[in-house]
Amino acid sequence: MKKLNRRDFVKKASLAAVGSATLLTSCAKTDDAKKDNNSQSPAINLNKTTEWKMVTTWPPGFPVLGEGAQMFADWVEKMSAGRLKIKVYGGGELVPPLESFEAVQQGIAQIGHGASYYWAGKMPASQFFAAVPFGMNAQQMNAWIYSGGGQELWEETYAKFNLLPMAAGNTGVQMGGWFNREINSISDFRGLKMRMPGLGGKVIEKAGGSAVVIAGGEIFTSLERNVIDATEWIGPYHDYTMGFHNIASHYYYPGWHEPGTILEIFFNKGAFQGLSDDLQEICKTAAARSNVWMLAEFDAKNSIYLQKIRNESNVKIQPYPTDVLAELRKHAEEVLKDVTESDAQSKKVYDSFSKFKKQISSWSELTEQAYYENIK
Repeated sequence: MKKLNRRDFVKKASLAAVGSATLLTSCAKTDDAKKDNNSQSPAINLNKTTEWKMVTTWPPGFPVLGEGAQMFADWVEKMSAGRLKIKVYGGGELVPPLESFEAVQQGIAQIGHGASYYWAGKMPASQFFAAVPFGMNAQQMNAWIYSGGGQELWEETYAKFNLLPMAAGNTGVQMGGWFNREINSISDFRGLKMRMPGLGGKVIEKAGGSAVVIAGGEIFTSLERNVIDATEWIGPYHDYTMGFHNIASHYYYPGWHEPGTILEIFFNKGAFQGLSDDLQEICKTAAARSNVWMLAEFDAKNSIYLQKIRNESNVKIQPYPTDVLAELRKHAEEVLKDVTESDAQSKKVYDSFSKFKKQISSWSELTEQAYYENIK
């Protein structure tokens, strides 16, 4: 083999580089000549820093939910190389938890983090983008939002409020709730004051109870002081850290009211549109990452804390009686009929939701359901 002379190598490499550069320049000029001036990507100002506020419905630093909001802000700052900084405020630090919607709509903050059923009084159709009783699980909800037309309907629903929503988490199937008395029949819901938001709360009212909507940070005290008789929250991890196992004796499952609850990030639409294209994409990417992380975190933590509740308390963990679930399902159908008949946007959204649910259920029966029934 001929010995390679270093000087010749450097000389040849330099000539090759010059030739390549000339060729690339020539190609670039040819390509540029073909482009319309309006199609060129906008310049990115690396020296401009934008500072935003995020308000949430969660207590400051609240596990998973509040953490997810902060992680979203951290990811955006890192991916943007510090060009978009977001200060996260827990519920009550800047505005009351359930006033986050108005704060973002009015531009007091640019982003909110919560769950869309909290805004049912302003737009009934918003509830379908959080959870529907006896509806779809987390995997199916994601399929509807991302690939089944749900995102477009979500944006349409929020548009008149100058807001842009995105999925940024999911609890998975929740637990059914904490009670200080057994639920043996549907009649046990009569006169019951239960903390339950959204469509599930309307089902409780159909069953003869009273649905109460209070922020997460107020639930323990309300249950302890008998302001409410029962509560649902999320699942074993949060329920344990909230201390419900110390003040309630019955823990029911499954969470028929929230089988796959989406948590949302919502932007002031004007503020979002004022971002450069790359920052908009960074926000979308961070929201999608939050959606994946939060569900994974819930599943991992709930499996651990379910065992802790079993080992550290005398709480009776039990399923709702089959006939009770059947009655609740009937009431849920009545609620959905009431909502969709009284609000055109709710009907439009629910028609899409129910059509997709029917479509995907036939697939899920052959896969997820068959797996769980036959593989232990």
